[in-house]
Amino acid sequence: MIKFSTVLAGALALAFTASAAPAQDWKSKYPELVFGKVPDENASGTTTRWTPLTEYLSKKLGTKVTLRIANDYAAVIEGQRSGNIQIAMYGPASYARAYLIGAKVEPFAIEVNNDGSKGYYSVLYVKAESPYKSIQELKGKNLCLVDPNSTSGNNVPRFEMNKLSIDPDKFFGKVIYAGSHENAVIGVAQGTCDAAFNWWNTEAESNLLRMDRKGMAKAADFRVILKSDQIVNSPMAYLTDLPADLKAAIRKAVLDLATDDPETFNKIYEGKGKPYEAVDHKAYQPVIDLTKFVDTLRKSKS
Repeated sequence: MIKFSTVLAGALALAFTASAAPAQDWKSKYPELVFGKVPDENASGTTTRWTPLTEYLSKKLGTKVTLRIANDYAAVIEGQRSGNIQIAMYGPASYARAYLIGAKVEPFAIEVNNDGSKGYYSVLYVKAESPYKSIQELKGKNLCLVDPNSTSGNNVPRFEMNKLSIDPDKFFGKVIYAGSHENAVIGVAQGTCDAAFNWWNTEAESNLLRMDRKGMAKAADFRVILKSDQIVNSPMAYLTDLPADLKAAIRKAVLDLATDDPETFNKIYEGKGKPYEAVDHKAYQPVIDLTKFVDTLRKSKS
């Protein structure tokens, strides 16, 4: 006679095996996950800031997560389209571009500023000692942008300049893509450019203030002469076709980061950010529309 306890134990064992199977399936398919990061600062700064997160994710997911710092924004976008980058942290325009070229990507977490807001701005910097008070006074001068897929360093600036009837390729003496937000600021400091667009969150945080804290620039040496409308904050996105339980595990780990590992979270934001919050595609539809508009501008000139 078979005891009820034996039957119950067997049933529980089968249930456990069934629930564990999906996790085992994705771990065998994804022995390593790649976390891609756009080069908005120099490689050593990006490595220092984001490596602890990949180590945290490795522990939480039980599979290796490797940081990949791309040479440019397009490399992260293409890496997601090809399926070689499973998770990415980038600007809104990079997500929009990935979506528009057919990458199967899905935003799941958004950055939150220290004041609780979820937006940032594109600002135009000049040297504090320069005579320039407006963008109109920069006619014939050199402008530093960041990267063709940068939101605050290209797309929003081109949109703002279009509103002012400024064609940057005709208005400025030269338009230079610096490659990173830091390089754009350095371009102004060294005189390569007379002005540069960059990201600015609040009075308490911006790329320039981060550079000041690292000793790369003095914030007092620069002045803002143009500020855009607010842009939705940067997303973290994963591939849509990842297994549902893997996506859920990634999402939970990221949204819990500030509580579970505050040291790692503060390594990224230096005490200038609040915990990530959940987000979805619809939050970035305005940026997708903006990206399409900038594409139209470029096509009309060519």
